[in-house]
Amino acid sequence: MEQAVFTGYQPINNINIYYEFYPRQTSKKTFVLLHGFLSSTFTFRHLISLLKKEYQVLSIDLPPFGKSAKCHQYVYSYKNLAQTVIKLTESLGLKNMTFIGHSMGGQIVLNILHMMPEIADKAILLCSSAYLKRSKLPLIITSYIPYFHMFVKYWFARTGVKKNLQDALYNHSIINDEMINGYLQPFLQDEIFIALTRMIRDREGDLPTEALKQIKTPCLLIWGDHDKSIPLKFGEQLNKDLTNSELIVLKETGHALPEERPFEVFESIKRFV
Repeated sequence: MEQAVFTGYQPINNINIYYEFYPRQTSKKTFVLLHGFLSSTFTFRHLISLLKKEYQVLSIDLPPFGKSAKCHQYVYSYKNLAQTVIKLTESLGLKNMTFIGHSMGGQIVLNILHMMPEIADKAILLCSSAYLKRSKLPLIITSYIPYFHMFVKYWFARTGVKKNLQDALYNHSIINDEMINGYLQPFLQDEIFIALTRMIRDREGDLPTEALKQIKTPCLLIWGDHDKSIPLKFGEQLNKDLTNSELIVLKETGHALPEERPFEVFESIKRFV
């Protein structure tokens, strides 16, 4: 029998958040999945199919990505995204959570752990964003030019989904139409580019070293040795700065771990928890 999945929208912080929830009565643990920049719940489809057999799973489309709303009033800072995730888990009454964050989602997880240490027993960071500075002032100022979102759209169209996937993956042979269309779908409307323009202004830098050292939650770091987006040296530095962490490096693997190595990631998570 196919396992139930509850998909829906929840108004949190004045924005509609899309989520997928896979309940499992026999599991006391819930995994909360947070995707990366220009991505969505779609990126976790292979990992979800493995996790949901044994655990409860909540996967969230971080605004403005995926099916979550694109709102002009919403503040797209990491701090506000972290607070939005916390409020969503509270509204669903979830306890005993372990967070899994990929890329930018990893930075949101770190913000959550820094903000609310007691919320999670453990965390898994997949090629997590780390040590990224705030956008430079000229870019922030330029973003206020009318129709700047059309420049953002042009940049996205020029690089294209396939090129972005080739940069994120070591093994290009797994790129197919389903994958390309899955990543392209949320970018077919102009609202996303207006929201991304807001994100250029709102996004603060990644957590500084002093803040990282205050996080005591046990963290498992999993990295691809051929990650071009967030090279392994950042994972090694993050492993030093977090007081309670371990680092696993997967060979011949790029940035998109949930696409390339879902089974190896799942096995490492099971061992860790």
